[in-house]
Amino acid sequence: MRIVVMGAGISGHTAATLLKRYLGKKHEVIVISPNTHWNWIPSNIWVGVGAMVPKDVTFALKPIYHKSKIQFIQAKVTNLYPEGDKTSEQAFVEYESTAPETKGQINRIGYDYCINATGPKLNFSATPGLGPEEGNTVSVCTYLHAEEANEKLQILIQRMKKGELLNFVFGTGHGMCTCQGAAFEYLFNVDHELRKAGVRDKAKILWISNEYELGDFGMGGMHLEQGGYVTSNKIFAESLFAERGIQWKTRAHVSKIEKNKIFYTTLEGEDGFVRYDFSMLIPPFSGVGLKAFRKNGEEFTSTLFAANGMMKVDANYESKNYENWDSTDWPSTYQSPFYSNLFGIGIAFAPPHPISKVMKNGDGIQISPTPPRTGMPSAIMGKVVAQNITHQIKSKTKELKHKASMAEMGAACIASAGNGIFSGTAVSMTVYPIVPDFKKYPKWGRSLTYTTGEIGLAGHWIKMLLHYMFMYKAKCKPGWWLIPE
Repeated sequence: MRIVVMGAGISGHTAATLLKRYLGKKHEVIVISPNTHWNWIPSNIWVGVGAMVPKDVTFALKPIYHKSKIQFIQAKVTNLYPEGDKTSEQAFVEYESTAPETKGQINRIGYDYCINATGPKLNFSATPGLGPEEGNTVSVCTYLHAEEANEKLQILIQRMKKGELLNFVFGTGHGMCTCQGAAFEYLFNVDHELRKAGVRDKAKILWISNEYELGDFGMGGMHLEQGGYVTSNKIFAESLFAERGIQWKTRAHVSKIEKNKIFYTTLEGEDGFVRYDFSMLIPPFSGVGLKAFRKNGEEFTSTLFAANGMMKVDANYESKNYENWDSTDWPSTYQSPFYSNLFGIGIAFAPPHPISKVMKNGDGIQISPTPPRTGMPSAIMGKVVAQNITHQIKSKTKELKHKASMAEMGAACIASAGNGIFSGTAVSMTVYPIVPDFKKYPKWGRSLTYTTGEIGLAGHWIKMLLHYMFMYKAKCKPGWWLIPE
């Protein structure tokens, strides 16, 4: 059997390495990715403030795959032929090489199973002026973006040391962004570095976000039980922002960005702008642009993929009002409803609906977060799909015995609020389940026993430990499979 994995991020790499471990030499595992290096993306925020450099958060994929007997193709998959075509009965993918020696060449490879783990397209173009390449803002979404962000940050720190007063803006660059957590982490790491440099009094920092309230993070917020009292993470987040002297504006859609101005509109219909000297705004995500074709050559991309370019899986995509959303809408096996040998994991799969309630302003602009599914959930999806494919191959059945619904899955997150062995802090959070289940937990939607949040130095130590642990795991070093996702 041949399993083709499209993408080598957290979900794809997890699936590929576990498949090879489970299946051994008798079956082929092939990874196709345009990227030569694996990146532990959660630590890019530290690259963005100079606490780490790119080599600390990356490694070359090819040597790891060679050692693991996984074939690696440096290329971008462009087309999917799940039925084959007129010249081939076997399903295959078509890809364009990104390797220097064969750049631009088009090839195809057949598969028995295919896993779409392509991750997101960073859709900076959705907001005019957004992003580091053609826009006016910096990014920490890739390690190279983060390195550039730090270079610009250091220049501004020197300007502040000379007495300049500067404006910093962090948050989301569009009304439908996800990954607020990454912007949150970067904001507090920059705040920490400015304090270390003795220039925090020269900086005005603003958080601008599409969240309805602070601390939503695309999960509809959450509630915590502390000291016998139940409080929302809105209170938790607001107290942290106030403590650090950071202003915030939520319910905002960034509409365009000029060289020193960020223009926005809000749910309430307010239009305005803020001035900035340094800004890191997360872009919206979309699918990478895969196209799908039937055997006769007819394109049917819109059947296999949602409008945002992400792949449909075993979810309920029926359009529903918020009041009718249900935990059972969420997928559990990530298998395509159209082809049993095709799976979509990580950010590549299309969620059935957001977790936070969809909100629109009077002009019909959606200003509410789309669902997060990075990090721990992505890795768990990769593992479950690897387990199911392995079970099918070994048992010669179509049974999908392993499940991983985000509505039945817990997640742990450590959000850095500053790097330092003795001065660092981080917010340690657990949430269960990720997608609220108001039938099981009528009052809060989640278990208060397993949904927790604290901030402190210990959290920073844990985040640093996780960095080295997951880099070790991803490099497939001895006993790597014993480290949980």
